[in-house]
Amino acid sequence: MRRFLLKTLVADLQKCTGCRTCEVVCSLFHVGECNPAKSAVQVVKWEAEGLDVPVICQQCEEPACMGICPVRAISRDRVTGAMVIDMDTCIGCRMCVIACPFGAIAYDVDRRRPVKCDLCQGEPRCVQFCEPQALTYRTLLETEYERKRTAGRRLVEVTARSTNLP
Repeated sequence: MRRFLLKTLVADLQKCTGCRTCEVVCSLFHVGECNPAKSAVQVVKWEAEGLDVPVICQQCEEPACMGICPVRAISRDRVTGAMVIDMDTCIGCRMCVIACPFGAIAYDVDRRRPVKCDLCQGEPRCVQFCEPQALTYRTLLETEYERKRTAGRRLVEVTARSTNLP
C-alpha cells in the first residue's frame, strides 16, 4: 500500500465549533448509543487559545499502538489503511491507550475494550455529519499539498509585509 494514497482524517481547528456532533455520530454508529464517552473522536477545548480540538487517530505510518500490543491485536486494514483492533484477540491491557502519542485511543470501561477510529470502513461518519466541515477525509498527498500551499501563502504575506516596512 502506497503511503500517499492512504486516506486519513484531518481536522481544521479554525473551523471546529466544538459542537461535538462528531462524537455523537461516532458513538451512535459504532455502539448504538449517543454517548460521546464511547466515541473514537474526542473534542478537547483549549480555553487559552479559544480552540476546540478534535482528537482523532492519525493512522500512523509506524503506529506505537500496534508495536506495543502484546497479543498483536492491532493491524492495518488492507482496504482503508486504518489501524484496527481485533476485539477477539484483544486482552484489554490498555497498553495501546498508553502508547498513543496523540491520546487518540480511549477505553470503554463498560465494555472493557479500547476505542479507536477505524475510519468507518472507509466512509467516516464524523466527516459526513460535520456541518462546519472541520473534519475531512483526504489522502496524505492532498494533505501535504494543502500544508505546502498554506506555508506558501504565509511566506508571501510575510514577504509582502516586510517589503512595506520603512
